[in-house]
Amino acid sequence: MSDLQHVRVEWDGELAIVVIDRVDKLNALNAEVVRELGDVFREIRDDGDVLGVVVTGAGDKAFVAGADIGELAQMTPLTGVEVSRDGQNVFSEIERFPKPVLAAVGGYALGGGCELALACHLRVASDNARFGQPEVGLGTIPGFGGTVRLARIVGFGVAVEMVLTGAMIDADRAERIGLVSAVYPRDELLDRAKAFLRGVTKNGPVAVRMALESIYVAQNSAPQDAASFESAVFGLLASTDDLKEGMTAFLEKRKPAFKGE
Repeated sequence: MSDLQHVRVEWDGELAIVVIDRVDKLNALNAEVVRELGDVFREIRDDGDVLGVVVTGAGDKAFVAGADIGELAQMTPLTGVEVSRDGQNVFSEIERFPKPVLAAVGGYALGGGCELALACHLRVASDNARFGQPEVGLGTIPGFGGTVRLARIVGFGVAVEMVLTGAMIDADRAERIGLVSAVYPRDELLDRAKAFLRGVTKNGPVAVRMALESIYVAQNSAPQDAASFESAVFGLLASTDDLKEGMTAFLEKRKPAFKGE
């Protein structure tokens, strides 16, 4: 990943910290940033040392302040479809990532930045965070999955309000509507985000992976089909060493030593 210009990966034990770094542009997404995000997630997908991923933005002002408007202003109808599909494809890869992905949102998360946060499995925010889908004010709509994921996460009525008004909401309201799980002081955001994610990565890695898959399968399946899938996964996990270790550790009143097997 030595050719990356705007995305970098830092490591903290079992966590990969993916940092979008275009500080001079408030970390705005352009085609290159979207491509690099996809490359990074594909690179670390099968890294056995990675149990979780934190996505964040460089600097103090923004997670991702939106898409690069100068680039979008040059779109034709055909290239507009391509831009949208490229972003959707990468964000879908993040959503389908087999390990937990947490967005640590500091500052602005607008437009494509809000959509990136929505594509992550979990979200926490700093007290100066601001979320919004302001695309209608530019004469367009969210194009990286925002009209799909936002309603699933915050509910239909709030999603309609956010998309149609284009208004920003602050971190406190984001927590109240379930857009984020917690709000932290800005200077503590990354450390608290890592601690939050380690509340997930301490659990059985295979179980976490299968839980994520079952949850997202249920988003796109009839209830009966989703329940059948859940039962199949529940039974499959009975064959894992991690299940035996987890239950033995519980009975022996000790912490489990999971191996992801």
